[in-house]
This record gives sequence, C-alpha cells and structure tokens, in this order.
Amino acid sequence: MRLTEFAELTDLEFGRRRADAMLNDHVLVELGGRTGAQAIEDGVDPREVWRALCREFDVPPERW
Repeated sequence: MRLTEFAELTDLEFGRRRADAMLNDHVLVELGGRTGAQAIEDGVDPREVWRALCREFDVPPERW
C-alpha cells in the first residue's frame, strides 16, 4: 500500500484531525509499542499499520 492510499483511507475512516492524532499519539501494542507514524518511519508496510488501526478501533472488516 502506498502512503498516499494509506492517508486517504485514514482520513476517510477517521477524519483528518482524528487520523493525525491517532497516528502520532496512539501506541499500538501490535506494532511493538509504537505509534502508527513511528512504525511507518521504521519501515513497517502502511497496510500493516492500517490493519492494526482497524482492529484497534473496531473498523468493520469490509472497510479494511
């Protein structure tokens, strides 16, 4: 998944402000105790970050 697609999905699902806050502030245990932004910076595929966010925030699987 490209970062532009990831950004579009997070903005659509959570809204831009909430998505930005989630990526920078919310620690995802599933991603080694990193925020989504840290995980992407560390080279984690944005698709994995997207799925972790979806699981954490109970996004219905059909929207993953």
